[in-house]
Amino acid sequence: MGRRYSWTYGKAGIDLNKIKRVHDRIDQGISSTLLLRKGKLGEVYQGSGHYAGLVRIGNKRLLALHTDGVGTKVLVAQEMRKFSTIGIDCVAMNVNDVVCVGAEPLAIVDYIALSDPNESLVAEIIKGLTEGAKQASVAIIGGETAIMPDVVDGKGKNAFDLAASCVGIVDENKLVLAKSMRKDDVIIGLHSSGIHSNGLTLARKVLLKQHGIREKLPNSSKSIGMMLLTPTKIYSPAIMQILNDGSKITGLAHITGGAFGKITRLTLGRNLGFDIENLPEPPEIFGLIQEEGRISKKEMYRTFNMGIGFCVISRKSDVSEIIRSFDSLGIESNKIGRVIARKGVYIDGERIA
Repeated sequence: MGRRYSWTYGKAGIDLNKIKRVHDRIDQGISSTLLLRKGKLGEVYQGSGHYAGLVRIGNKRLLALHTDGVGTKVLVAQEMRKFSTIGIDCVAMNVNDVVCVGAEPLAIVDYIALSDPNESLVAEIIKGLTEGAKQASVAIIGGETAIMPDVVDGKGKNAFDLAASCVGIVDENKLVLAKSMRKDDVIIGLHSSGIHSNGLTLARKVLLKQHGIREKLPNSSKSIGMMLLTPTKIYSPAIMQILNDGSKITGLAHITGGAFGKITRLTLGRNLGFDIENLPEPPEIFGLIQEEGRISKKEMYRTFNMGIGFCVISRKSDVSEIIRSFDSLGIESNKIGRVIARKGVYIDGERIA
C-alpha cells in the first residue's frame, strides 16, 4: 500500500477552491466600477487578476496598486511575543507583488488593528515596517490604527492584525504582463528565506500539535517559532535592477498564497504551462512540516514556497547574465524549469495546478 497522507490545507481550514469562488464573486461585484474613470485621469488599464491593478495617470504612465497582509503569521508573533519583524513581512508581501507587473514600488500606507491601545506593541510593529521600507526603498506615508476589542481576537493585549497598501509606477512600454512569454522561455527561481507569509495556518496546526512553539528544531539552534517568524525576503529592488539592465523578462511571479499554482495567472488563458524540476533543497522547516503532517508532495507545492520565493521568466539568451546579476546582489537563484506548450504547473513531472 502507498503512504496514507493526512493533513491538507483544506483540512486546516483553507479551502483554495472556496477561496477562488469568493474571489470570483468579488470580481463580479466590482466589475461595474472599472469604467467609472473611463476617459479621465485614473482610467483603469488593468483590474484584478494579476499581482497588481493598474490605472493611467497620463503620458503613458501607470500607477500600480496592491493591498496585502501577513495572514496568521501574526499569531506566531503573538505566541513568541516577538513583534519587531512582522512589519518586514507586510512590506514584502506588497512590494513583491507590485513589482510583478514591472512597476517600481514607491510608497506604502499601513493598517494596524488592535484589541488594546498597546503602545509598546505598536512600537515593535513599526520597527519592522520601517526596516522593510528601508530594504524596499519605499516611503511609509501614513496609515490607520484601529482599536477594536470586539473584533480583534488573540493573545490578550497583544492581539493585532496588520496589512498595508502599496503604490508603484511604471511606463506602459515597460510593463511585464507576460504577453510576450512563449514556449521554452526559462524559469529562474529566487531562493526564499523560509516559509515567508503563506501556509502558516497549515504549518501551525501540524507543528504545534506535537511540539511547543519554543522547541528547537533537530540539528538547529532556532526554535520552531523563530523559524516560522523568519521575515519574508524583499525582492523588489533586485527585480527593478534586472529590469533596468534591459534583460528580456517575459514574466514575474511572487510565490505566495497558492504557491506554485499562482504562476498560472501569467498564461493569460493561453495554452502555456510550466515544467519545474531542478529545485534547490527546501529549508528544513518544510521537511519537518511534511513529515509531521504526512503531507503529499503535491499538497506541499500547492501550499508552500518550498525554498523558491519568486520566479523570473526570461529568454534563454539572458538567463546566465540574470543569474550573475542576482548573485552580485546577494540573492541566490538558479534555473528551475521552462515554459511549455501545455496548460498546468508540473513539479518533477507531477501536475500540481
